[in-house]
Amino acid sequence: MSKEIRVVIADDHPLMRKGLQMTFQAVSDDFTLVGEAADGASALRLVEELQPDVVLMDIRMPGMDGLEALEQIRHAWPRIAVVILTTYNDDELVLRGLQAGACGYLLKDCDLDTLLDAIRTAARGDTLLQSGTVRRLLQALPRTTVKASPPRNPGPFELTEREREVLAGVACGERNKEIAARLGLTRRTVDTYLSNIFLKLGVDSRASAVAVALERGFLPQQREATMMNSDNRRNG
Repeated sequence: MSKEIRVVIADDHPLMRKGLQMTFQAVSDDFTLVGEAADGASALRLVEELQPDVVLMDIRMPGMDGLEALEQIRHAWPRIAVVILTTYNDDELVLRGLQAGACGYLLKDCDLDTLLDAIRTAARGDTLLQSGTVRRLLQALPRTTVKASPPRNPGPFELTEREREVLAGVACGERNKEIAARLGLTRRTVDTYLSNIFLKLGVDSRASAVAVALERGFLPQQREATMMNSDNRRNG
C-alpha cells in the first residue's frame, strides 16, 4: 500500500471543510486529514505543528488570505505542497498563485477525481492545473513574439528550443518521465533541463516556471494544440 498523504484544509466555510473531511474518510487508504483551519494565520500554525504533505488552501479568508499564507508556507517549508481550491476563476489570481509556488489551482466545482489527482500530484512535487486553465491564460495574456527559429547560441538567460519543449510539457501537467518519453530523452536529462530553466527564470518550482513563462511569452501559440490534446487525453 502506498504511503498515506497527510492533508491540511484551510477554508473559512465550515460546510466545505466538512465535505472534504467526509471525502477523505471515504478514501482513507490514500489520504489522512490531519488538520483544519478557517483562515491563513491558523493554517500557518497548523502547518508548523503538523508538517503535512499537502495543504488545500482557499484564497478569500478573513484576516490573512490564502495567497499570503501560501507565500509564507513556501518560504518557511518549501517541501510542503499547496493546492489552491477556490471559487475564483480569475486569470490574475491563477498567475499570482503559481508565482507564489502553488502546485495546483482548482475550482470548487471540480469533480472528485480531479481533486484527488491534484493532491497526489502535489504530494509528488509536481504541478497539475485544471483542464483549460493554461490554454485560457495563453489566450488572455499578452505574448511576446516568438521566432520560428531560435538563435544558434542563445544568451545565458534565454531558453533554448529544447528547454521550451520541456517547459511546454510541464505546462501540460506532464511528469518528468512523461516528458522524457515524449522527447526521447532520459529522465536525468530532463531533470537537468528543468534545473537550467529554473536558474534562467529565477524560480524554484515548476508552477512558478509556468507562470513566468506565460508572462514572458515562452509558451508560444502553437503549443495550444498540444495542451488541448493533453487535456483531452487526461479527461478521456
